[in-house]
Amino acid sequence: MKPEIIQTPNAPAAIGPYSQAVVVAGTIYCSGQIPLDPKTMQLVGADAAAQTEQVMKNLGAVLQAAGGSFETVVRTSIFLASMSDFAAVNEVYGVRFPGHKPARATVAVKELPKGALVEIDCIAVRP
Repeated sequence: MKPEIIQTPNAPAAIGPYSQAVVVAGTIYCSGQIPLDPKTMQLVGADAAAQTEQVMKNLGAVLQAAGGSFETVVRTSIFLASMSDFAAVNEVYGVRFPGHKPARATVAVKELPKGALVEIDCIAVRP
């Protein structure tokens, strides 16, 4: 079974040797998204809430390109530069999951790429 590589111009291009997402056997594995504007590849948002909004837009674009959506997400991982941003990130994140709540891990890390405050990845299924 050959993995299907997902690439969309509606989300930031990979900044390393990885794909935006890979689909195998109907499961979508999305790489972590940081708050980059897909057109300029510049960081968007001065605070964690604004950055999370961009991250979720980017993740949504990748999911759509892969044939999924937030409704088909089964697991997410959230990486924070500071756990003090948990509430702000959680509020923006929760808007995308009003009906179902995927399994999730949230961890604080020392640094994120490009100085981002938040990065989110996910696993979803094709409907």
